[in-house]
Amino acid sequence: MSDTPFDIKDFLSRLPHLPGVYRHIDAAGEVLYVGKARDLKKRVSSYFQKTSSSPRIAHMVARVVRLEVTVTRSEAEALILENNLIKSLRPRYNILFRDDKSYPYLQITAHATPRIAYYRGSTSRPGQFFGPYPNAWAVRETIQILQKVFRLRTCEDTVFANRSRPCLLFQIGRCSGPCVGEIDPEDYARDVDRASRFLNGQTREVMGDIETRMLQASTELRFEEAAALRDQMGALSRVLHQQTMEETDGEDTDVIAVASAGGKVCVNLAMVRGGRHLGDKPFFPTHTDGDQPADVLAAFMAQHYLDSALPSVVVCSHALPDPALIDLLAEHAGTRSRVLTRPQGVRRAWLDQALSNAELALTRALSESGARAARTLALAETLELDVDEAALDALRIECFDISHTAGEATQASCVIYEHHDMQPSLYRRYNIAGITPGDDYAAMRQVLTRRFGRVADGEAVMPGLVLIDGGKGQVEIARQVFAELGLDIGTLVGVAKGEGRKVGLETLIFADGRPPRALGGESAALMLIAQIRDEAHRFAITGMRARRAKARNVSRLEEIEGIGARRRQRLLTRFGGFSGVASASVADLASVDGISDELAQRIHDALRG
Repeated sequence: MSDTPFDIKDFLSRLPHLPGVYRHIDAAGEVLYVGKARDLKKRVSSYFQKTSSSPRIAHMVARVVRLEVTVTRSEAEALILENNLIKSLRPRYNILFRDDKSYPYLQITAHATPRIAYYRGSTSRPGQFFGPYPNAWAVRETIQILQKVFRLRTCEDTVFANRSRPCLLFQIGRCSGPCVGEIDPEDYARDVDRASRFLNGQTREVMGDIETRMLQASTELRFEEAAALRDQMGALSRVLHQQTMEETDGEDTDVIAVASAGGKVCVNLAMVRGGRHLGDKPFFPTHTDGDQPADVLAAFMAQHYLDSALPSVVVCSHALPDPALIDLLAEHAGTRSRVLTRPQGVRRAWLDQALSNAELALTRALSESGARAARTLALAETLELDVDEAALDALRIECFDISHTAGEATQASCVIYEHHDMQPSLYRRYNIAGITPGDDYAAMRQVLTRRFGRVADGEAVMPGLVLIDGGKGQVEIARQVFAELGLDIGTLVGVAKGEGRKVGLETLIFADGRPPRALGGESAALMLIAQIRDEAHRFAITGMRARRAKARNVSRLEEIEGIGARRRQRLLTRFGGFSGVASASVADLASVDGISDELAQRIHDALRG
């Protein structure tokens, strides 16, 4: 890095009137804020003019010592780069939304006898996909509806191929039994088509089709078929009544409402697909001090729709600060979309409902966050940490645990507490190798060296507190690692178990020589420490069990005469894992390249025995 002082005025004078992305950087080299601009010169210069801005932005500008810009070919390209940088850098002055998993879909598979399934992932694979849905519950509720009305199968293809008699779902009227020929393939295909049209909002057409076929069957004296169609129409009528299907123009719609109170903001996203309101989901962004609801809305849309499907209509509670945002998102998605801020009719009702739900979610969150913040404060006071409100929110706690069974499949876990809550998306597992089986000290040394070696190299963030699930021996190992890496040992605290691992009997062991401390069962600080410690233990145990089960299943295959690494991999790939191989028929096994009929029978017998 050059020792020449950065001249902001000179830098601003040389900025081009072009689209791009800019980064504000402080004296420590930390990126404070990332933004995009249609005109870099105008936008970046505006930060340093004597005009009013939000207190948060004014505070950020006071810390800026350096600027960086990246010129892009278009504003749409700048939008994509901006949000990629926000997600990777998570600057403290950008409005940030939690990077959730992808949204779930309902899938009708491309199988000759399609199944309906919950699906999460890329929609480029074969099959029909409906959604996205706001949560898993909404998908599963829809699957139950399709089972009741259209009696479509939900079983895995390997199960479907190997059934010799109908399952329980057939007995209770939730499946038509295509696996054993209880329904004609053409009739099943018609039910699949009706289900697809129902999901696309063509409810009247589906009802009319069923009624026409019912009357035709009755006229032709096919009374059993007519009765089945009558029951299907009745089931669909009840569902439509319960689901309050709305008469709209058929366009997929998202409804986004922003509510704020008590220094916290909630963005509530509701999804409407095929005329069905699929439910909603609240989001609670961070770094929103002093921001207007419209700015929060724009940040949400930019971060959300670059990774998620953009519907034809987006109903918003506030007008966008930059109306061109929706056009940039549509250009990125290769589709058309429009924003409505003054909807009429049913869309007005959807927006009112979304606003009400945002306010309710905000009230709940404020109550819960107050209790969580109080526990963080109690812990900070107990351990003599910074108790400033901003410092408490930023306090990052990492807890490490080691798990194994008789030395087999040793694994370390790291769980993270930040912003007054556990952060599952940041959890890590570390496979431990090259140690004496059962040597927990060596395992702890290995995981801490791997994790904090990156901190010492400036490649990872240093937490404010490091908890070690263990007593004096484990803490001493941690102290040695930190001393070797030149890190502050004052952040290290061991949690020594009480008798029977009962909460309230733990003792805190400090690496910096402070005397051990027992907090007692009524301590809010201890309750938080115990929660974090138990979460680390749970996470380690589940990972260790999964690893051990995988190893044992793989070994079960390789123990079969004639199965080596290559054939094992072919089997696992074809059937999607060990359970698929174990449930496959002899004929299915023999269809795999390199598996003879004799070997297929041997595999079948070994895994079913």
